[in-house]
Parts: sequence; C-alpha cells; structure tokens
Amino acid sequence: MSKLNDIEKEYNIEILYACESGSRGWEFASPDSDYDVRFIFVRPIESYLSIADADDNLSFPINGKLDVYGWDIRKVLKLIAKSNTTPFEWLQSPIVYREKEGFRDELWAMCQHYFNKRNNMHHYLGIAKGALDTMTGNEIKVKKLFYVLRPLLAAKWCLVKNTIAPMRISQLLEVLPEQMHAEVAELIALKLIKNEAYTIELSDSLKSYIFSESKHCNNATFELEKTHFSIMKLDAFFRRNILKHKMLN
Repeated sequence: MSKLNDIEKEYNIEILYACESGSRGWEFASPDSDYDVRFIFVRPIESYLSIADADDNLSFPINGKLDVYGWDIRKVLKLIAKSNTTPFEWLQSPIVYREKEGFRDELWAMCQHYFNKRNNMHHYLGIAKGALDTMTGNEIKVKKLFYVLRPLLAAKWCLVKNTIAPMRISQLLEVLPEQMHAEVAELIALKLIKNEAYTIELSDSLKSYIFSESKHCNNATFELEKTHFSIMKLDAFFRRNILKHKMLN
C-alpha cells in the first residue's frame, strides 16, 4: 500500500484499481512466490489532450518480493477491445489492494461484451506450450507444471463454456475430469509448501491428459473466427473516467 501511494505521488497519477495477478491470485503460491501487484491508473486530463506521447505503462525493478507494474486506463481499454486475457484476469483477482468505488464492477460487466473464444484460447495455449517445453521426460518444475495446467484448463473453459475463463484454479477444476481431481489437489497442496524450483515427476495419466487436451483444444481453434468489436462502449467508459478523475499537474 505504501508503494502504491508513493507511485501516485511521484508520477502524478491516480490508481483506479490494484490487485494481485500471479500465483497468489491463482490460489497456489509457493513459499518463495513474490507479490505480483498490477494496477490501472489515470493521468491528469491534460496529458490525454497533448500531442506528446505519454508512457502507457509504469514498471519498477523487483524489490525483494514486490513485483509491481501498472497500465494506463487507455491501454487497458485497448486490450479489452482485442479480447486480451490479462485485464480479464486482473479484474477477477480475489486479492484487491486498491479500487475506486464501482470501477471494477462496471469494467468487468463491459468485458463480457468483448470475449472472443479464439483469441483467449490462443493466449492460454501459448503459455501452456511454453511451460510444457521445459519438461524433460516426465519431470517438470512444480511452478512450470501449473503454468501448463492452469492455462490449459482456462483454454478448455473458453471452449466448452464460451465465456471468459476464471482466474482461480479452484473454479477451473470444474472442467477437469473428475477422476483427476484428487491428483491435482495433491499437486496444489505440494506447491503450497515447496519452492518454485522443486521438480516433480508427472504420472502417466496426467501427462497423457495434458498432451491430449492440448491437442484437442489447439485443433478446435482452427474452426473459430476472430471477432472485431466496436469500441463505442469503451470510449464512453474512458471519457467518463478521465473526466471524473481530474488532477492538477
């Protein structure tokens, strides 16, 4: 909270929303996990009326366990218009550090109109594949396993539910075959007590499920179309918020 206050003062911004975006928000933080703090900010209205380009993100060196960065509200809304999963996840975080009243609820309701199954599945399957490539035989670091499993389940959720995937692993388990719940629950419990570099050996059944489901979801994306959305609702939201949060330089 102190860091967020300092950022507001130093950069003359107003933080509209700040949350936890990493493993703590996903419900499987390791003992050595850092705090992935992400925020959405608005600048003084004059900066949006200038011909000069302003940075649309603020990033800071990782300090101890604190990993902090934020995006300008305009950048966030542009990403939502493209059905980007990152703002979708931020707005679902179970750990909220700062929020202007009503901001999250209104923006989250708007996100429902900007969901594109194809875009979201491609994003999640890309993350899963990158983590899966680190596996040697049946061995994989416990952190990387959940960088496979969570996005894979998110992609499957998008496919079968046709809605934005939940952020939390407990909700995503709804699309995992019931016979695998106990094994995955044990792995989650293990991750909570082991450091992120800890290596585990996957069972043949879980490895088979991961590869077969990855192939199934990837093949399904070829039949999906990319959707282009109107930005009118987002423009209106943008204007309301920069006018509401006027600040002096």
